[in-house]
Amino acid sequence: MISLEKIKSEKYIVLETYRKNGEPVKTPVWFVINDDFVYVVTRSNTGKIKRLQNNPKVKFALCTIKGKVTGEWISGTVKILDGNQTKSTIEMRDKKYGFMAKIAKFLSKSKGELCAFSIKID
Repeated sequence: MISLEKIKSEKYIVLETYRKNGEPVKTPVWFVINDDFVYVVTRSNTGKIKRLQNNPKVKFALCTIKGKVTGEWISGTVKILDGNQTKSTIEMRDKKYGFMAKIAKFLSKSKGELCAFSIKID
């Protein structure tokens, strides 16, 4: 099994979620790692949140900013977080990504409220 500690300092993972018909959708995302979980911040009205509400199974791998896979695929299960957990995840994300996180927050405002989810490796 891959050590999450080894990928902690990387910038991007590509997240593979699944449509109702089973078709995979790959999205490059920022992430943070804490206590053997991968955490991702997004917005409540994004496609990935809708897909995760239907199917919490995911795969992810290290990638470039454009989503080109550079690491091995890892399977996991997602849990959408509550308000307090989301707040602490946003704080971790902001600490890791700094000013770019502030810009992303502003640019994504139209896609709903900030929310977060954890990925537990299967």
